[in-house]
Amino acid sequence: MAQTEPQADTAPVIAARGLDLTFQTGDGPVQALRDVNLDIGRGEFVSFIGPSGCGKTTFLRCIAGLETPTGGTLTVNGMTPDAARRARSYGYVFQAAGLYPWRTIGGNVRLPLEIMKFSKAEQAERVRRVLELVDLDGFENKYPWQLSGGMQQRASIARALAFDADILLMDEPFGALDEIVRDRLNEELLGLWDRTGKTIGFVTHSIPEAVYLSTKIVVMSPRPGRITDVIDSPLPRERPLDIRDSQAFIEIAHRVREGLRAGHTDD
Repeated sequence: MAQTEPQADTAPVIAARGLDLTFQTGDGPVQALRDVNLDIGRGEFVSFIGPSGCGKTTFLRCIAGLETPTGGTLTVNGMTPDAARRARSYGYVFQAAGLYPWRTIGGNVRLPLEIMKFSKAEQAERVRRVLELVDLDGFENKYPWQLSGGMQQRASIARALAFDADILLMDEPFGALDEIVRDRLNEELLGLWDRTGKTIGFVTHSIPEAVYLSTKIVVMSPRPGRITDVIDSPLPRERPLDIRDSQAFIEIAHRVREGLRAGHTDD
């Protein structure tokens, strides 16, 4: 009898169903998210794009268990976001690098490993590996002020990768950098994603950045944040920067732009 191939795990890594979030403020309730439905598969690179205040970061923080939805369901690796946070299922990269100035780059990257009580030998090996992964080997003993902004963000990414979580959540990490540095880090991030196979959720305001990086682009409306379009990218996995001049890239960017416009006109 012929043996059948084992079935691949098709369950989404992140699954949102009818997700709502309303903040209670001194001026009354503010609905940040409304009826968000989304599946993110293992190994996908998913960008969230929309106008300021549309709930992109709020949704990322819900995935991370840093905000609590007021309606609907959300699972991360089959768990509640809070359980996933306690299981250390994700690394989180903020808009600012957030490095401690009194700790060396190696010390900053090592910090979560110290908190998790990894052995000294394991800490040293993981720090060495992730600094090499983000092309910062040799900078372990430097301090943040001795590094450029782009290098500091790479150190922040290394810190988020240090404990080898399957999911990497990134909240507009390159937004404050100039275009040349941003392009380079975009290329490096794609290479890192390809080498590690992480599932990445990435918040951005940049249409070219979203199209260049992503396997899936989630377009969101102004507050209350709703999903107006989900675009599965047909671009190949390997993407040189000049792919941005291709017709396929231009067509995807046009669809993202149309989705943003539609969000402004919908009720």
